[in-house]
Amino acid sequence: MGSVHSVGEVTRWIRNLIAGDPILRSVMVRGEISNFNTYRSGHAYFTLKDKDACLKCVMFSWRDKGLRFQPKDGMQVIAGGSVRVYEANGVYQLYVESLIPEGTGDLAAAFQQIKEKLTAEGLFDAAHKKPLPKFPKKIGVVTSLSGAVIRDIYRVSKRRFPSVQLVLYPVQVQGEGSAEEVAAGVRYFNEKFPVDVMIVGRGGGSAEDLWSFNTETVVRAVWASKIPVISAVGHETDYTLSDLAADVRAATPSQAAELAVPDSRELSAQIEGLRARLSGARGRWMNAKRMKLLLCLRRKSMATPQRIMDLKRDRLKNASDALSTGVRQVFREKQQRLDMTLDRMELLNPIRMLRRGYSIVEDDKGKLVRSAANTRVGDTLTVVLADGRVHADVREVEQGGNE
Repeated sequence: MGSVHSVGEVTRWIRNLIAGDPILRSVMVRGEISNFNTYRSGHAYFTLKDKDACLKCVMFSWRDKGLRFQPKDGMQVIAGGSVRVYEANGVYQLYVESLIPEGTGDLAAAFQQIKEKLTAEGLFDAAHKKPLPKFPKKIGVVTSLSGAVIRDIYRVSKRRFPSVQLVLYPVQVQGEGSAEEVAAGVRYFNEKFPVDVMIVGRGGGSAEDLWSFNTETVVRAVWASKIPVISAVGHETDYTLSDLAADVRAATPSQAAELAVPDSRELSAQIEGLRARLSGARGRWMNAKRMKLLLCLRRKSMATPQRIMDLKRDRLKNASDALSTGVRQVFREKQQRLDMTLDRMELLNPIRMLRRGYSIVEDDKGKLVRSAANTRVGDTLTVVLADGRVHADVREVEQGGNE
């Protein structure tokens, strides 16, 4: 039986044994992520497993490793690093220096993750898209100062619509800090220098070169823009998340300029076409009115307008005479009816009866006395005559005898 060793001695011996193995100093391990956990320190701890075994892993300050995707449980990855022994726990583990999704690159995995997140938030919804102005006066361009993009946009825009004004906000379009610069350019035109439409983009390149336009920073700035945005990133086959968030996607920067401004030559042709149509319509209208006038002039009545005036004058005189005759006739009839009515009224005039010797008897209240039965001895009566009134006292009442 050999000598007795302490736990620390055995653990250190195993540590040195593993550390001395050249394969374990730099090894690539394929497996499925399990129990992925991160801590405030920035360190991440997880397990790589397959059907045969498990391997504990640690990734110090994993966010500083340049990973663009979020590791998740169940994801197949290839981890690169070194296998070492952690003496405090007496376990060996893989100290990860690189992590790549298997089957797709980290950019592809990050692209898909960001896309799913922002899609769920509604940043790519068609309802949010704004229409482009038909006749913009100012176009803001967020791109590199040195690239061919700004030259292409300038050349196409000025050829199509010479009066348009281009305003460049120069930015880095790749590398560290480029996403923040592009987002700042979009905000600048919204907050400090309003334009009618904005073109945001760059020329072609690798997925790494175009990555700034897939970041949440740029995508959210494009989505939040109140100014319509045309995304022109890369070539026709390139597609970024900024394209999905923009109001319109252009396959190339040149196409972006074509979408942003109308073609003055096409507008001139349209105006000429409208002018020709207007001229033709005016000519047809004038010809129709001319033909109608000629038809009127060919009538016999139009050949002798004086005769028409004489006929109208005769008709007017006849109508006037008939009206005067009718008015006089109506006046005579009304006068006759009035005279007859006055005669009847004269016959019924009570004064006329009084002049013939009749009288009217009233009681002391001014009411007519129509019967001897309505009087009593001692009543005071008023006798109305043609030329005055007589007040009398009733001394005797006799009824009957006048029939």
